[in-house]
Amino acid sequence: MDKEATASVSAGAQSGRAVLMLLLATLYWGVSFPVIKTLVEVCHRLLPEAGTWYLTAATVAPRFLLATLFMVLVRPRGAAWPTRSEVRQGLGIGIVAAIGTLLQTDGMQFTEASTSSFLTQFSAILIPVSLAVRNRRNPGAVVWLSCALVLAGVAILGHFNWRTFHFGRGEWETLLCSLFFSGQILWVGKKEFAGNRPDAVALVMFACQAAAFLGMALCTAPDARALGLPWLSPAWLGLSVVLTLVCTVAAFTIMTRWQPLISSTEAGIIYCAEPVFASVFSLFMPALFSGWAHVAYANETATLSLVAGGGLITLANILVQVMPVRESA
Repeated sequence: MDKEATASVSAGAQSGRAVLMLLLATLYWGVSFPVIKTLVEVCHRLLPEAGTWYLTAATVAPRFLLATLFMVLVRPRGAAWPTRSEVRQGLGIGIVAAIGTLLQTDGMQFTEASTSSFLTQFSAILIPVSLAVRNRRNPGAVVWLSCALVLAGVAILGHFNWRTFHFGRGEWETLLCSLFFSGQILWVGKKEFAGNRPDAVALVMFACQAAAFLGMALCTAPDARALGLPWLSPAWLGLSVVLTLVCTVAAFTIMTRWQPLISSTEAGIIYCAEPVFASVFSLFMPALFSGWAHVAYANETATLSLVAGGGLITLANILVQVMPVRESA
């Protein structure tokens, strides 16, 4: 076997492993939906007078603060601090991810976790469309058909009112968050950052989001007591640790390490496995968490709208997977 063939086989093996690792990341993110939903309910029980924006900040800020501290503590002795390129990439990801996470977490207070997870996957359609616009190429009939399927699925999931053209706050915020998550995926996949260290990028990304959400918590807290009260709750601490280690450190480290080995469009499709995992977890995890955290959060059910809407979005993303899109750096 010549060198070119060997390189091709090696690249194929790396790509296949990247797909499996990114699927693992989507499983971890799938866990985050019922965890975040429970954390919001715990915060609401502890601080019934707090507004929704503070509940969002109090849920998310510890996630990235603890993740930042964890990355610093496990950092190898003598390892170089993030380079300028790694800081630039980490800040770019952190900013768009912070806005997306803010909208997603707040929106989850007004819609079911499974619905939120499916609507977030609108980003998988936005990625190939944005690349086609940037490259000035018509994405083709498959993409437009996929967009139509996604819009139909979103309407079913969000219980869109065709008479008044009204969409709920949770659904609108989740759709907006998908725009920023699309930017996150594209930023991770930029070829100019190919030589960056995943751990260093993740550290900057976590620190950026920690600073953003801590600032938000300070600005929206009803009083000083509200800032410390959640930390006294064992349930809140336990769920925050799960959210930090599994859904944040593990998932985002996998993303920054393995996504650059495949195209952004393919990555967006793979991430569509997230709502499948989230929906399965939402069928039994809420009862487990709510009993421990002493909140009212019932298990979800596989309703017709969830199956139909989610099925259309999944079908759309499968179609996008096979479309001929050429991506440039």
